[in-house]
Amino acid sequence: MTSIKAVVVDPDAPGRLAISEVEAPEPTPCEAVVRVHTTSLNLGDVYRIPYVEAGWRPGWDLAGVVERAAADGSGPEEGARVLGLRGSRFGAWGETVAVPTEWLAELPAEVSFAQAATLPTCGLTALYALERAGFLLNRTVLVTGASGGLGHFVTQLAARSGAYVVAGVRRPERADAVRESGATEVVVGEDLTAAREFGPYDVIVDQLGGEPLAQALPLLVPGGLAVTLGISAGTETKLNLAQLFAGVGGVELAQLVLFTELERRRAAPGLAALARMVAEDRLRPAIGVEASWTEIGKVAQQFVDRGIAGKAVLHFTP
Repeated sequence: MTSIKAVVVDPDAPGRLAISEVEAPEPTPCEAVVRVHTTSLNLGDVYRIPYVEAGWRPGWDLAGVVERAAADGSGPEEGARVLGLRGSRFGAWGETVAVPTEWLAELPAEVSFAQAATLPTCGLTALYALERAGFLLNRTVLVTGASGGLGHFVTQLAARSGAYVVAGVRRPERADAVRESGATEVVVGEDLTAAREFGPYDVIVDQLGGEPLAQALPLLVPGGLAVTLGISAGTETKLNLAQLFAGVGGVELAQLVLFTELERRRAAPGLAALARMVAEDRLRPAIGVEASWTEIGKVAQQFVDRGIAGKAVLHFTP
């Protein structure tokens, strides 16, 4: 049996994460083996770490070089620079990873591995959420949780589509970076009271859930759309239905779960589009931290503690 090094859950290690020897990937015919150069952290993979059993392998996103092309002839060839994701299969934080070719795309030479690693989960989620909203030119869009990696992508893509973007952030020191991403207005605080001044909104893209989502819904225009992407502010909330019926009416609340989307569509076209936008300087990943993957425990804790604005990227090569 050949082996590789990968990040695994170890209850005795700092942050419950350690680098250990594991079995090398054995790809299916429709999977390519990728030598990983960089990865990035996402809330969905990091928040599972305290609760899973020893030996579990986290990680969704990756960028690197195809070491072995898929046996069925699909996807990028050996030696191609790529970005991709493991998705609900997890296990992307390893030296080599088997990735379904429908979840891989080639990387333009102008895009670094660090930039590429930020794109799969957050970039696709932002892209698909705004696709739900449709035509955005001259429409007013509220983005909550805008200072994170996903929020930066939503803000940029909405602004570049011609929307008037109002971005919500918790911390005042993060407001300038969000304005640079394309937000016309930035509201600061734990709730969305200040956002009322700039509404009503045609579209709301919410990452927070909880009470902020309940506050946001009445700010929609009649027939407006709210797309909810996360629950970092809470899994439950109370909605004032009388306020919605009397004050707004006809609003739509849609949930977007990336890996449910990927059950019905290939990730490759969206990944290629995102990479092309970065290559053309039409999309700029917000990277808050870059570190060696040997520092995964420390970086993951910073990420959970919300000490990182934007994405955290880990390098597997010096």
